[in-house]
Amino acid sequence: MLDVVETIRDFNAGREPERLARKYTAMRTDPFVFLRGACHLFYARLPQAKVFAKAPLTWVCGDLHLENFGSYKGDNRQVYFDLNDFDEAALAPCSWEVIRLLTSIHLAAGSLKLKREQADHLVSSYLDAYAEALRHGKARWIERETAEGLVGDLLNGLRGRLRPHFLDGRTERKGKHRVIRLDGKRALPVTDKQRDKVTELIGKICAHEADPGFYRVLDVARRIAGTGSLGVDRYSILVEGKGSPDGNYFLDLKQAMPSSLIPHLDVEQPEWANEAARVVGVQQRMQAISQAFLRAVTMGRKSFVLRGLQPTEDRVALAHWDGKLERLECVLAVMGRLTAWAQLRSSGREGSATADELIRFGEKSRWPWQLRELAVECADRTRRDWKAYGKAYDKGAFKVETA
Repeated sequence: MLDVVETIRDFNAGREPERLARKYTAMRTDPFVFLRGACHLFYARLPQAKVFAKAPLTWVCGDLHLENFGSYKGDNRQVYFDLNDFDEAALAPCSWEVIRLLTSIHLAAGSLKLKREQADHLVSSYLDAYAEALRHGKARWIERETAEGLVGDLLNGLRGRLRPHFLDGRTERKGKHRVIRLDGKRALPVTDKQRDKVTELIGKICAHEADPGFYRVLDVARRIAGTGSLGVDRYSILVEGKGSPDGNYFLDLKQAMPSSLIPHLDVEQPEWANEAARVVGVQQRMQAISQAFLRAVTMGRKSFVLRGLQPTEDRVALAHWDGKLERLECVLAVMGRLTAWAQLRSSGREGSATADELIRFGEKSRWPWQLRELAVECADRTRRDWKAYGKAYDKGAFKVETA
């Protein structure tokens, strides 16, 4: 029988203590945050059901939940709303992606103050839109001009987010330049060794760029962000960009870890050069437009995903549904379509199902109600695991010694 406490501790062994302690504290908050921090446990607990075994294989981000959709600026300078976290990406049954999202709806219901029947309704909204988009068989995308409801509010609200304001929130001025503000919320100090390694890596990238001065490193900090990845090596890098102080750019450098799905999959995976190549490769296949600066890099024996940090990055304010369920219905329908479009866009690649196979799957009628029932089961299981985790946490089982 799987031991929740030992499974979580074993999975997180070796992570940086200071940020790992933050992860454990966050996971104690509620079942939804626990779900986000224990992706490995979710797939270890996944029921053995035919709806998973018989579903077409697709490329999946692997950690789909309500918080893993967001806005970003693509490498074409346009702002999009799409799936935005591919750390767990793998080739898997398409229903694995869907069941995790549906489970997250039930688990987020408490913080969103949703009744059980309202959560069920949102599950249906997502599934109906997902199946319809599969049947249509054509991958599309969401941008400012096509967005509606809360997603439209988000993208339209980004117009006023300027780079100087973004920098003001994360840096402080030091002479003619900026340095990263070490506030204990977004950034922590680095050692001289860490700074030197990161600076050397960015220097190597500069050698292959038309404008190497853009990448001149001004400052480096350890970045605090996310839930599941807290404790892995991650850095915020402030570079010269288009000139100091207001033209500076932030880069995010995040260590890529093995996917939590693959140990539980009986599916042959491609041979990627490294974990970062897997993350970036699948992201480029699934997103309509890639994020700016996105690439896989190596530093020593570890691989990292490098991307730009932008003023336009944000999530939909789901809590602002204001008692009007149709506002959330609209968002879940968008998420359902985006999931299907990402799978269609990456179809036929290295073992993934073709678009025709996904269309036929979308035309079937049994799997949606099977996933509805399984989502309730998975949510109940996660709540029980969270309670077991909470008891152990309160007794000190997850205490981390920090410097």
